[in-house]
Amino acid sequence: MTTHAPQAAHTVTLPGSLDEAVAALAAMPAAVPVAGGTDLMAAVNSGLLRPAALVGLGRISEIRGWQYQDGHALLGAGLTHARMGRPDFAALIPALAAAARAAGPPQIRNAGTLGGNIASAAPTGDALPVLAALEASLVIAGPGGRREIPVGRLLAGIELLHPGELIGYVRVPLLHAPQTFLKATGRTGPGRATASVAVVLDPARRMVRCAVGAVAPMPLRPYDAEHWVASLIDWDGERTLAPEALAAFGDYVAAACIPDPPPGPQGADDGTGHAVQAPGEGTLPPAVLHLRRTVATLARRALGRALA
Repeated sequence: MTTHAPQAAHTVTLPGSLDEAVAALAAMPAAVPVAGGTDLMAAVNSGLLRPAALVGLGRISEIRGWQYQDGHALLGAGLTHARMGRPDFAALIPALAAAARAAGPPQIRNAGTLGGNIASAAPTGDALPVLAALEASLVIAGPGGRREIPVGRLLAGIELLHPGELIGYVRVPLLHAPQTFLKATGRTGPGRATASVAVVLDPARRMVRCAVGAVAPMPLRPYDAEHWVASLIDWDGERTLAPEALAAFGDYVAAACIPDPPPGPQGADDGTGHAVQAPGEGTLPPAVLHLRRTVATLARRALGRALA
């Protein structure tokens, strides 16, 4: 048996600024940008990707921190999960810090970046439901200058990066309000999410925002469940909900994200003049029902912690 190592990149460019990185990508259309490389190297090692050239983003200091801007935090795409998990960042955006701390073992958190998590757009990306719930936007740098798009439009494939473009920054509104992130994995300890939920309270607009990750190709927003539970909260009082309301919210979110299948064709007459649905039609398989219960539990707990 003969094995072949993945073809190495012919050219590696290490720009010192975001503009230089854009120029390098414009000059080499086949080049692939790389920051932490946690997803890219996995693709290379598995033979799924053989880049002809790489543009390394590790030396671009301007995208490795954050700044305040008009009530928002402008986060550099080069921020690592480890950096976002620190207490000072957690005081700024708690749910994103929680997602960063849950992103995997230390070697992944030390290398993986916020921009890479978004660009990879893996359904299990821990930061994605948080950014969706926060209604964050992306500042894209490209040959034509910079433009801004909602993160949800990129994750849904409604808008895509053009040739030569990079995610430079993530703009996140600073709500100064409770927010939580919880996820379930298939094993004990760090691992890929089987389901994740982010809940953000917005007292100024009397809104609850929720996003569910890992159960679909992109984070899902159960808008009806958000509006329903927000109407139950006493925003001027203690902002508490009865356990029954929390449980109902969890069920509402889970049913919205993992709905029942439509009824199948009617079967034979049962002898009383009523048609009988064929066995197994219109019901969810046990594994999917378990996933729906998991989402319900995460949503209930996430909202309960935010309100507490």
